[in-house]
Amino acid sequence: MLWETVRLAVQAIFRNTLRSFLTVLGIVIGVAAVIAMVTVGQGSQQQVTADVESLGTNTLMVMPGQGGMQSGGFTADRAFTRADAEAMEEELSSVEIAAPYSMTSIAAVYGNENHFTQLAGADKSLMLAMEWKMSLGRPFTDVEEKAGRPVCVIGETIRQELFGNIDPVGETLRLKNLACEIVGVLDAKGVTSFGEDQDDLVAIPLKTFQRRIAGNDDVSLIYTTVRDGVSTERAMREIEVLLRERRRITSGEEDDFSIMDMKQFATILSGITAVLTGLLSSVAAVSLLVGGIGIMNIMLVSVTERTREIGIRLAVGAQAGQVLLQFLVEAIVLSLLGGALGIILGLALAALAANLMSIPFTPDASIVFLAFAFSAAVGVVFGYFPARRAARMDPIEALRHQ
Repeated sequence: MLWETVRLAVQAIFRNTLRSFLTVLGIVIGVAAVIAMVTVGQGSQQQVTADVESLGTNTLMVMPGQGGMQSGGFTADRAFTRADAEAMEEELSSVEIAAPYSMTSIAAVYGNENHFTQLAGADKSLMLAMEWKMSLGRPFTDVEEKAGRPVCVIGETIRQELFGNIDPVGETLRLKNLACEIVGVLDAKGVTSFGEDQDDLVAIPLKTFQRRIAGNDDVSLIYTTVRDGVSTERAMREIEVLLRERRRITSGEEDDFSIMDMKQFATILSGITAVLTGLLSSVAAVSLLVGGIGIMNIMLVSVTERTREIGIRLAVGAQAGQVLLQFLVEAIVLSLLGGALGIILGLALAALAANLMSIPFTPDASIVFLAFAFSAAVGVVFGYFPARRAARMDPIEALRHQ
């Protein structure tokens, strides 16, 4: 009986193929949009988490001022010194590496080629903390760091933009008035989910940066790694106490520096991504409501068109419940068909977006099932009223309908 009802429903749907397709289009768009948004959102969350974790979940970034980093570089608040980083390593048992670090934007010039990039003043301690590896050449030597020699290592983007297929090791790169010898090329890391090219970088010894570029002994940031088995919370407390003492901040005064825990940073960013995904998915889900209204509308039209057919069925003995079931199943089949097409389209769009955005493609079976179940529920809810109207028809009045 049920199978026969489904067969009749499918026949009725394909009797008006174009109208049926236009009817389910709202369901298709709604389901596809929800699945695509959720899948891309989950992929973005994973990418953000991976990008932050690549910096290390046991790392802290200590910055001057309470505002942290701003667009274009670091804040201009009272800077740190190399001695602050050395004190962290020597006096705090929770700190393994405290790497002083400064950065600015600069034009790198080689021959007739130039490229605007980020210039970092760093020592081997930062390379060790951030796990920078070399694809060509070598890192700075201790002698070069202490003497402030004009040497540099470059990222893969700089190599491609300025040198092409030429081996850059041994070549001279000009940075403002500084001519530095390239001693190494960093391994390619690619673009983060924040849109930052990690390979668009030139690094020189910190002392060289201070003397030849900045003209002072300031340190913009201290990149800190925490010892194994020690919580980042404990390390943050110890660093805060030490820096307040060194910077002569009295009791009752606010810190003039900030400490960012990369683990907390990852949690915050993932939370923001999840909220945005939920918001966009909610907006997309409105299409399902519109699709449901479309199904109700077309089923009401179908009932009116088939009034005489309904009257004949009722006159030859069909029960009102059978007529109701026929039209209800027809509405459900319509919505399920839209749900199935929406799932296929949504996964295809999510895969395309993941490829274009370079994020993981992470389809969630539970979201797919939920979207399919929701489309069926739309068919039941919006198909019931037209079906009930058909079941309540007076057979005699229905037979008189032309």
